[in-house]
Amino acid sequence: MARFVLASSSVNRKEILERAGIEFTVIVSNADESNGPKAPDALVKELSRRKLEAVLPKCESGDLVIAADTVVYIDGEILGKPKDLADANRFMHLLSGHVHTVFTGVCMAYHGERVSFSQETKVKFYPLTESHTFTATTRVRFFPLSDEQIEAYISTDEPYDKAGGYGIQGPAALFVESIEGDYNNIFGLPAAHVMQEAKKLLKADKI
Repeated sequence: MARFVLASSSVNRKEILERAGIEFTVIVSNADESNGPKAPDALVKELSRRKLEAVLPKCESGDLVIAADTVVYIDGEILGKPKDLADANRFMHLLSGHVHTVFTGVCMAYHGERVSFSQETKVKFYPLTESHTFTATTRVRFFPLSDEQIEAYISTDEPYDKAGGYGIQGPAALFVESIEGDYNNIFGLPAAHVMQEAKKLLKADKI
């Protein structure tokens, strides 16, 4: 049985896996996220790959590692986590009354063993690391927000540790007019897609 390893300190991602009834271990990557591609899909793939590679040396044979990175994209601009009050205020005004896209890049690897049989029918084991990388996207439309709504929201702690400056599971749920795509992707991890990829990776154990 593979041990699931989440390469993230994200409370949201942990909650998604817990709600799905998946047992896992957390190993925080502390990977460098300072620079990357300018296209949102390429950026989240690159950053999730860095997180995975930072954690793999700490893993054991039989571990299935999940790393992810999420950004919000609107009008040609990538919105990460707001740095301060002014940043959070600008993000909310950008999102107000418009559609934005949430990109989550996921990089997964099964750190197992490959089995082969020699002519003498002796079993030999070789290191095996199979990996899959994909991007999930969800389109979100916000209702128009008043200055008073924005001011009240950014005066809380809610915006400052979340891509795009909002968390759909909190008070910002009242800002959302419509969603097209996976809800959990906005939350930070497209869980159903992750489990489909996990099934593919775990078959590597039988190669």
